[in-house]
Amino acid sequence: MIRTEGFSKTFGGNKKRPAIHAVQDLNLDIPQGEVFGFLGPNGAGKTTTVRMLCALIGPTSGRAWVNNHEVGRQNQQIRASVGILTEQPGMYDRLSAEKNLAIYAKLYGVADVSGQVAKYLRMLGLWERRKDPAGSFSKGMKQKLAIARAILHEPATLFLDEPTAGLDPEAAKLVRDFVEELKTEGRTIFLCTHNLDEADRLCSQIGVFKQRLIKVDTPSRMKTAVFGRQVEFRLRQAEPSLVAFARRFDFVKQAVLEDRRLVLGLDNPEESNPIIVKALVEAGLAVQFVSEVRHSLEDVYFSLINDGNYR
Repeated sequence: MIRTEGFSKTFGGNKKRPAIHAVQDLNLDIPQGEVFGFLGPNGAGKTTTVRMLCALIGPTSGRAWVNNHEVGRQNQQIRASVGILTEQPGMYDRLSAEKNLAIYAKLYGVADVSGQVAKYLRMLGLWERRKDPAGSFSKGMKQKLAIARAILHEPATLFLDEPTAGLDPEAAKLVRDFVEELKTEGRTIFLCTHNLDEADRLCSQIGVFKQRLIKVDTPSRMKTAVFGRQVEFRLRQAEPSLVAFARRFDFVKQAVLEDRRLVLGLDNPEESNPIIVKALVEAGLAVQFVSEVRHSLEDVYFSLINDGNYR
């Protein structure tokens, strides 16, 4: 589990360096076993948040708990119980993939070093290259090796910063499948990513963040909360007066006409659609089809980031 209360980090704040508020008043409650997506633009404070939660840097104010250990008071226990994939995973380039992982397994006190190393090299498709120097790996292969390093000691919580960055589609799918498998093992996964489709598919909850937390919810509820439910009525012909015609109905929250597409905001399309279709047909209009508008997580993300006051 991960819980924060008023978690904040400020850099500088003196005569030589003005204060930079990297993270402000962050309140999170992520239960055990959840995949939580942390979304925000570059410079939003995502990496600073991860570093604080992993007890690598201290907060300026507020409190946080990771795996029931408090940040600032039980830092050693936190570091032992989490795995972290940083945006720039560093490896010993002259050592083989196998030796790289063995070093970290020993540092974490893993009982069966060779067994754990083999398990994750195989799982991430690196077994055939286990004897090769890490420096000879492509960026994508290094990323997979870094993921293996992060999970070697079977941590309860895993922090992944852009885990599929630089991977080809096949390797990216392997990593996503790997995350899906970790979900079934009850691990908490804190996922920072710019791949919004990936976040939509993997995450049970998503937080949109830009120094402050803008909104937290499930991907599906977030889409509905931001845009509501919208239905498109495709017509053979359409006149501008159709917008005023649609707004006569009390249950129509919004109406937009784009070419021959009449898009209406409706709270309950299941009940409202037949009424709208009947009215359109009685007005002499040919309805070609009716479909609910599906917004992507990308649409939601940009709407929230561009309007930080949204709640």
